[in-house]
Amino acid sequence: MSGIDTLPPLRQVIDTHGIAAKKSLGQNFLLDLNLTAKIARLAGDLSQCDVLEVGPGPGGLTRGLLAEGARKVLAIEKDSRCMPALAEIAAAYPGKLEVINGDALQVDPLEHLTPPIRIAANLPYNVGTELLVRWLTPQEWPPFWSSLTLMFQKEVAERIVAQPGSKAYGRLALLAQWRTEARIVLHLPPEAFSPPPKVHSAVVHLTALPEPKYPADPKKLEQVVARAFNQRRKMLRAALKGMAPDLEDRLLASGIQPTDRAETVSLEQFCALSRNLSK
Repeated sequence: MSGIDTLPPLRQVIDTHGIAAKKSLGQNFLLDLNLTAKIARLAGDLSQCDVLEVGPGPGGLTRGLLAEGARKVLAIEKDSRCMPALAEIAAAYPGKLEVINGDALQVDPLEHLTPPIRIAANLPYNVGTELLVRWLTPQEWPPFWSSLTLMFQKEVAERIVAQPGSKAYGRLALLAQWRTEARIVLHLPPEAFSPPPKVHSAVVHLTALPEPKYPADPKKLEQVVARAFNQRRKMLRAALKGMAPDLEDRLLASGIQPTDRAETVSLEQFCALSRNLSK
């Protein structure tokens, strides 16, 4: 019996069902159930929320979310080997856990969940950033989720919360900070996982804002930011060349010097530039 429920410890679950972590699926399992419960608590009050979890594996975080009182959890897992272990959790929490054996990039959570919805996940390393960008760039805002509590490699987590002037500052920081309040809430060493990854990890909590911090057209902002950071060593007048015949005037009108580089430009200035380029 584990410390948070009546189910077996995770190492026993993994041994029983033969769920060795697969590198090809970006799997690194978190086996300390006290730690998974702590991550679940970092997601906030779950008692009135449905929760989307991607990549539950043998169900460590799933059990944490349910033990912390989640109204319902939808767990999307690509690895069919994990289905029996997740079925045991579903049986222990009747009516609380729905499991889909599939690709999270292909599933519409709103077909299975009722708002308010929080997302909490130890994301597979190979799709984590892609999923985050999708969740940050829906067609309409506010999004279907109220908060994201996500585990990443430490380097990715630092990119999400990075400030202008730092090496980590870039597209991910701007997309995240434009529409959410983002902060790192927990650091995890490699030895917390099985198998231990070669890097440290961190949990980032992002709370959706009712409106973006500054007005901007989402598609234009993404276009400007992508081009600016694709050539981050270049001056902006060179990196954004061709976006407007009077580009330098529009840069200046946005409070940006044409000789500035992307890493020194603030979110507010990028939003102003996207507006000026939309005129």
